[in-house]
Amino acid sequence: MSLSLVLYKLLKIGKMFCQISLGVMALLLLGLYSYQATLIYPASLNDGHGYCATPDEYDMPEFKNVYLKTEDGETLHCYSLKQDRNSVNYSNKTIVILSPNAGNIGHALPIVALFYKEFRYNVFIYSYRGYGKSSGKPSEAGLKIDAQRVMSYLTSEDEQYQESSLILYGRSLGGAVAIYIASSMSSLVHAIILENTFLSIPKTVPHVLPPLKYFTSFVSETWDLEKLIPNIPSNIPALLLSARKDEIVPPEHMDKIYELLKTEDKIFYKFPNSVHNDTVIQPAYWEKIHAFIKDQVNPVGY
Repeated sequence: MSLSLVLYKLLKIGKMFCQISLGVMALLLLGLYSYQATLIYPASLNDGHGYCATPDEYDMPEFKNVYLKTEDGETLHCYSLKQDRNSVNYSNKTIVILSPNAGNIGHALPIVALFYKEFRYNVFIYSYRGYGKSSGKPSEAGLKIDAQRVMSYLTSEDEQYQESSLILYGRSLGGAVAIYIASSMSSLVHAIILENTFLSIPKTVPHVLPPLKYFTSFVSETWDLEKLIPNIPSNIPALLLSARKDEIVPPEHMDKIYELLKTEDKIFYKFPNSVHNDTVIQPAYWEKIHAFIKDQVNPVGY
């Protein structure tokens, strides 16, 4: 066999393998694009669609199940927990808990109990569409519609919440929702607390999955918070809590969020040994949150 024939066959084989590789890559990218919502919003993780605990299981019997209908026909499952307005210790402050990814609102009840039982604040928490007992499928557009519906309820359909100072407490994905609310419905918000929140989904991908850093343009669920943060008015106090060993959100994202916030009334705490999901158990975490709400949110001192 001549050398030229050998080279021709080798080139032909190489071309075939190249075509196969490109085909496989195209299929992978198509799959990534088609199923990215499932990857970004793993609503069924941690038995998210299974059993959902209720506040009475955590010694909070006077709660109310609230079901809110969104403008596009979905139903949001919420827990409403109110303090006695006639109590001399009533603070007139409400914590709106915006949950992180995965699980359902039953998993957040230990945190609800701290705000409600220990700190004596009203608490409102809901499952995003597609999570827990809420209907629908999660998406950026859908979660924003959910947020609009919840804020409408709190500020125009319930008298006690309407007269209360609303503090947004968002962890991870919940922080993204908090930033959206504070930037687009700022007149309804009295303070924000952000924990391990990102600048955008595409900017998070290389940190979590380095091989996909060249394909972030395929991400359609962007949550471009970097553009929204400067729209948050300077009169809204902000508390930022950052895990410096965060394996999901680069800690530098929280640094940038702090920089972009216009308010001078902003506090930034860094937890050097914390990862993404254990920040809530770090020493002094809850003391810092309680002090911020008492001292930076009207009425001050409660």
